[in-house]
Amino acid sequence: MDDPRFNDIFNEDFDGNYDNVMNRIVDQINYPSCEGSGASVDGAGDDSNGNDSDNSNDDDDDDDVDDDSDVDEAFIIRRHFDRKKLIICTAGAINTYYINYMYKEPCMVSYNTGMRWLSEVLRGHWKRSVNMFRMDATTLLSLCTELETHHGLKPSRRMSVIEKVAMFLFTIAVGASNRQVQERFQHSGETISRCFKEVLKSLRLFAVEVIKPVDPQFTSTPREIAMNPRFMPHFKNCVGAIDGTHVRACIPSANQIPFIGRKGVPTQNVMAACSFDMQFMFVWAGWEGSAHDTCIFLEAIDSSNIKFPKPPEDKYYLVDAGYPNEYGYLGPYKGERYHFQEFRRRGQPSGRKEVFNRAHSSLRNVIERSFGVWKQRWKILQNMPAYPYKTQVEIVVTSMALHNYIRRSSQDDAVFSEYDHNPNLIPDDFLPDIVQASAVQGSQRPSRMDFVRDGIANSLMEQ
Repeated sequence: MDDPRFNDIFNEDFDGNYDNVMNRIVDQINYPSCEGSGASVDGAGDDSNGNDSDNSNDDDDDDDVDDDSDVDEAFIIRRHFDRKKLIICTAGAINTYYINYMYKEPCMVSYNTGMRWLSEVLRGHWKRSVNMFRMDATTLLSLCTELETHHGLKPSRRMSVIEKVAMFLFTIAVGASNRQVQERFQHSGETISRCFKEVLKSLRLFAVEVIKPVDPQFTSTPREIAMNPRFMPHFKNCVGAIDGTHVRACIPSANQIPFIGRKGVPTQNVMAACSFDMQFMFVWAGWEGSAHDTCIFLEAIDSSNIKFPKPPEDKYYLVDAGYPNEYGYLGPYKGERYHFQEFRRRGQPSGRKEVFNRAHSSLRNVIERSFGVWKQRWKILQNMPAYPYKTQVEIVVTSMALHNYIRRSSQDDAVFSEYDHNPNLIPDDFLPDIVQASAVQGSQRPSRMDFVRDGIANSLMEQ
């Protein structure tokens, strides 16, 4: 049978427009009602009893029978190709749906899979692991064991814990995008994103255990003070240093104003306290870049909901001149030279206030050095991707936890060793101020720390 409509169905391109195929199916469903009028012709001349309404002769009856047979045959033929047309349309629609929504052509098919590459790196020269993951192979394996054993990170059917952790570390260490991680580890973007969230969740729990004082009661004098005659016994009651820093934030344009402060770009303001071996004891991230360091500091030490490790009686943290001289927080003399660069340019300190300020600055710079090591290690902090803001804050906190873990687990870490051998090495900030930081206005109340500061200054002068 050579029917144009029938041929059109067979010649239809079902790999093209899915909507066009479905419309043809709908047209086909409605088609029989249009063709059915021909089927009713064979009864048009009958009365209710099935008798002829006219008195035609027998020859006319024979012609009617032949006409009825032709109509029935045509109707059967149409029904036959209509059924085939519907089958073909349905098959084409199913094929189109499968190609567009179900069939996925393999993309990541490299022989050098992520796990094969990872095994090669971990078994190779130690610098390869440090370059890619910012820690040596031994530290990386122990971290994986820690996260799997105590913090809920589990392997999946096709991926081990070590590969998940390696993908996360590779992302934050070199600031890699999702596409770059896909190509390196030969996994889909959805898999990369899911594993990143799993590791981040585990590291949040890990951070609670790692970012805290090694000696919560601050019972002993830090070794870095006790072993240095410049600071002992003058600063024997000092437990750490406090300061704030800024990290780039990726914020939608409509919401950027609160996040733009003295850095001139959207940032989050991070308050941290560290020990004198460059480990973070406390971190409070997520504040807008326009928030003042003093406001964050006062909220941290005054709020009962913030578990800030407050110093015990007669102990104190070192803070810079931007913080109030509250009891337990010792600042320098204001209006005098303070920073190391000032003494290097203009000669030795004169008077007890400058002597105190130089010693205070030399000891307090441990927090600036800690920030320097931390930012130098994790490149993602220099250019944060467009994650949700909550995720950006969690990356800051978990990267600080990893900073502490490397300090405790890797005695030969190259970055820490560089700073240990150069006690006056203070790196330049990646985000320099473009607007001078403003001090919080208000009268400076007399404080018990003024007497502590005067006592230390007098002790330094007698040395």
